[in-house]
Amino acid sequence: MKKHNVLLVCGSGASSGFMAANIRKAAAARGLSITVNARSESTVEDYVDEIDCLMIVPDMEEICEGYDVKVGVIEQAAYARLNGEAALDQILGMFGEA
Repeated sequence: MKKHNVLLVCGSGASSGFMAANIRKAAAARGLSITVNARSESTVEDYVDEIDCLMIVPDMEEICEGYDVKVGVIEQAAYARLNGEAALDQILGMFGEA
């Protein structure tokens, strides 16, 4: 598996920090090498050249148009429960690695 660099964003970056931590824990439990950082949506352009996957909350799909970045909308149920396992499965599925 390729090492992925994931950026997780929400409006302010607060709740995404908890979700990023849970995704990192899920990846570590599976022995996967993945970097997951959380930021607010206003800073995405500062990081878009460093990532290969952007996970967002609904209504932010257009944020990486024009970049070679996979963009996925975190499933509502996973985000509401801060379910790192489900979010990790979604990320890996985007790369055909689920």
